[in-house]
This record gives sequence, structure tokens and C-alpha cells, in this order.
Amino acid sequence: MDTINKIKKAVKQLKAGNVIVVADAPNREAECDLVGSAQLASPAIINTVIKEARGVLCAPLTKSRAEQLHLNLMVKNNTEKFNTKFLVSLDSKKVSTGVSPLDRAQTLNDLADGKNSSADFENPGHIFPLMAEGDGVLARTGHTEASVDMMKIAGLSPVAFICEAIQDNGEMYRYGDAKQLAEKLDTVLITVADIRKYRYLVNDGAIAKLDTVDLPTSYGDFTLTDYQSTEDGQLQLVLKSKKPSDSKTPLVRLHSECFTGDVLGSKRCDCGEQLTHSLQLISEHGGYLIYLRQEGRGIGLKDKLKTYKLQQNGVDTYDANVMLDHAPDEREYLIAAAILKDMGINNIQLLTNNPDKIAQLQNLGITISKRVPLEIPKNGVDDDYLTTKKNKFNHLLKQI
Repeated sequence: MDTINKIKKAVKQLKAGNVIVVADAPNREAECDLVGSAQLASPAIINTVIKEARGVLCAPLTKSRAEQLHLNLMVKNNTEKFNTKFLVSLDSKKVSTGVSPLDRAQTLNDLADGKNSSADFENPGHIFPLMAEGDGVLARTGHTEASVDMMKIAGLSPVAFICEAIQDNGEMYRYGDAKQLAEKLDTVLITVADIRKYRYLVNDGAIAKLDTVDLPTSYGDFTLTDYQSTEDGQLQLVLKSKKPSDSKTPLVRLHSECFTGDVLGSKRCDCGEQLTHSLQLISEHGGYLIYLRQEGRGIGLKDKLKTYKLQQNGVDTYDANVMLDHAPDEREYLIAAAILKDMGINNIQLLTNNPDKIAQLQNLGITISKRVPLEIPKNGVDDDYLTTKKNKFNHLLKQI
């Protein structure tokens, strides 16, 4: 099931007052929570959550709602490993002891009702509010942000309830087990990564188009547009040739930043020459070059220079990344797909030798009508680099 349909099915469950199962990343908590709308919380669904999940029932909400209710952080010095922003617990003043599913549902309903103020609650209580980061999963990939994002996507009050799911044997539910839980509850299983991906696919605050300027270059005349990505605040750049495209499907190059190759002319890689050749082709045939800020296959310039040191001792580029506890290639193309869609482009000719780039873009809804090879002859220094590209990264290189 594609991401957009998966999120739509989850929204349908939430708007019906049901819960969904949300799993976070294996390298984070690796846990699954039941997630529901505080606005639509019923005693019956809260009773089900308490019985089936058995974790701590919390209420993620926005910073503005927390401030409106004068909810303070539970502790001033937060040492929790994921920096979850627990607020002082509370109960609605309408409840009795606050413990029963009836009482907890009432407190959740009142939290979600923007008409209620701090005067309508008492502290401490049996519901634990959690304050979400403003940019949601684009700022922090926790269940707190995921649940509030889902409420916003569903058009519900941005206050959720979540509860960690625990198995009968006392172990936490992991993604591999959570499908059974979702089937038992007749609901949908999604991941935090699905929500993040969805926000890029529909550009729900993922990128912002800023300025466009004319940029005459030695390769030809272009316009230069900067897009700012919410996750890291970096500027992603789009060069568009002023020459009309030769085809209905424009020529596009996604070029990942390489300071050493692009700026300094390093012979360790083919990046600088690929950039130059791409600009020449796009100037001649029309099209776009998107300059992505993911230096060193996504590991950054500092660690890229560390890989250079390893390479000087005979380690190839693939293994060097792994030895520094990185994936061989950490690049992703969500931002590129979002930029293309923002420009109204869904079908392209892609300048690349990289099959992973093709696969990722296709998975993100971009049609690749044609792959245009971008082979640069080896220079006597980058022979091993290009051989590793072909043999370990499966790049489509005929000359190697």
C-alpha cells in the first residue's frame, strides 16, 4: 500500500473515534503505541487501550495548547534519553477520581476543547500531557509529534492520546509483532517514517520556496531558486535553464553537494565533472539541476574527510562509511521529489548512473521516462572510487 493511501486509511480510523497503531524507528525506541484523538475519545475506546496496550496513557498536544492551559514541564532539567517533554499531570474538574476510562475520556475530551482553560483542570492527575515540537516529525521523530501530526492531518483538534503497547509476555510490541495487534483491533498500522514521508509527498510544511533570481553562467543562462527545508533549515537550490525544454519530459539532474569536487576540483571523485557536464547538457536541451545539501553521500563534510583518511590506507568508499558507523549511502530524495512536485513536475528524464536514485524517486511518485547516462572517464586517481561505485553501489557504468 502506498504511503498516501496508508495515511488516508489511518485518518479514517481516527475520525471514526478508533485507534491506530504507530511504530517508531528500530534505531530509536523501536516501540509501538496505540494512538487516538482526544477530541473523540470515548470510555469504550479508552477501556480497550488500557486493556490491550497496558502502557502509560499520555496526551500529546501542541505548545500553544500547553501554554494556553499554563501547563509547566514536569521537571526543569530533562534527562530523559529522548527528551520527551512531560508536563504536569492533570484531571478535568468534571471527573471523580480521574482513574476510570469514563473519567480519563472526559479529561481527554476537555483537553481537546479549546474553550476550556486552566481553571477547568486540577493538578496532579491521571493524564500525562506531552508537549510536541512545533514542526512535528520534521523536528523530532517521536510518538508525541507523530500523534499530533496525525490529528492535524485528520482535521481534528491537535490533542491526541497515546499508550505504549505491551505484549502478554511483558515484552514491548515491536513493528514485526504490531501487525497482529492492528488486526486484533481491526485498525491500521503505520510508522513515524510514513508520516514524515507523507508530509513531504503533499508538502505539508516540508519545504518553502523562497527567492528566484536570474543567474547567467559560463554554461548558459539560468534562473536560481532557493527552497528551504524545514527539517534542517538548509537551502536546496534549483537551477532552471532559460532555454525551453526539448521534450515534454524535462531533463533533470539531482546533484548532491560535493565541496571537494564541485568547488575545489578534487580528482578523488567524478562529482565536479558530473556537475559541469550536467549544466552543459541542461543549458543545451533545457531542464533543471537540483543541488541537494547532502555532502559525502549524506554523512557531512567532517566525516567525509575522515573517510578520505581511511581511503588513503586502502579502504574503499563503501567500507569507509561503514567503519564510521554510517550506512554506505545515507542520501534520500524526499526533498527533491517535493521540489519537483512543487514545480508541477511528475515525469522526468533523469541524468544519473545511480539505480537507487531512480528507485527512490519512483517510490515517491516521480515517473522516470528515460535514464540519461552521466559517465565521466576515470582520471587515474579515481579508478578505485569508480570501481567501487560499480561493484558495491551498482552504478550503471559501462566504461569500468
